[in-house]
Amino acid sequence: MKIFILLFILFPFVSESQNSTTEPFLKDSLIIIESNPSKGFNNPYILFIPKGTLKNERTYLLVEPNNTGKTTDSLEIHKNSAIELASISSVGNNISTNLKIPLLVPIFPRPDSKPLVYTHALDRDVIFEKEKELIRIDLQLIAMIKNAQDVLKDNGVLIYDKIFMNGFSASATFTNRFLFIHPEKVKAAAMGGFNGELMLPFAKYKNKVFNYPLGINDFKNTFKKDCNLTVLKKISQYIYMGKDDQNDAVQFDDAYNNIERNTINLTLGSKVQERWINCQNIYKEQDFLVEFKTYENVGHWTTSSINLEVSKFFLKHL
Repeated sequence: MKIFILLFILFPFVSESQNSTTEPFLKDSLIIIESNPSKGFNNPYILFIPKGTLKNERTYLLVEPNNTGKTTDSLEIHKNSAIELASISSVGNNISTNLKIPLLVPIFPRPDSKPLVYTHALDRDVIFEKEKELIRIDLQLIAMIKNAQDVLKDNGVLIYDKIFMNGFSASATFTNRFLFIHPEKVKAAAMGGFNGELMLPFAKYKNKVFNYPLGINDFKNTFKKDCNLTVLKKISQYIYMGKDDQNDAVQFDDAYNNIERNTINLTLGSKVQERWINCQNIYKEQDFLVEFKTYENVGHWTTSSINLEVSKFFLKHL
């Protein structure tokens, strides 16, 4: 396993875990870990450990899926975008820095040669992909998390088995879908700016079939297991939208196919804010453990106050 360290050098591996004191990291540290198919991940990932993270005191690993915002066949562009997300510009970096917990960001490609395979949103196309780098990236992410736990332990950072998960825009959609597929892996999650459309715990809704990623009609055939709604509904979630957010991926082919788009428009609404209200009502009726928030005078972005509120949400679960 190749490990590249950027920004600041971590203390030597193996020696830190032998130190029983709860001393903090004195500098921000960023590590790039290369792909390791033998360990289950065919793409690299990033670990960011903020200044002040305590050694030898158990904490949570925060995971935020990468979101380059465009297609490109250059993995280097996706890598640079993920580095910026992990270390500078993201809600996840704010949470990590505020709470002094490590952050994992995968470097999943979103190839221009396969424009309908929306990896960064964990869409239907990518779930059925067979290409090595793209195959079951949800399972690749779980393998990255396991590997990151080992890397962090070697550096004196002890991590709980369950993770915190955060996302905004496409990465919020990824997070929402990941929770349905692997609810047993997540302690708490936050999502914002996701087109107002959430995956529903239904096989059918308003006489329309809801296959993945809209619902769970074909879940068992797709994932070879039942959707564990009991565990899913116990995950603490913070889900938010800006009241002026009109960013609507539902109407574009890379995010949804024609059947999915028509199903959403006819059942949940053809407008972002309409869907947002309907999805809130459904999650409340189904007893999801969710705190919903709509922010006035906010579009498809976050603010410092939003980032702080999201951090406070995760702080309650530390």
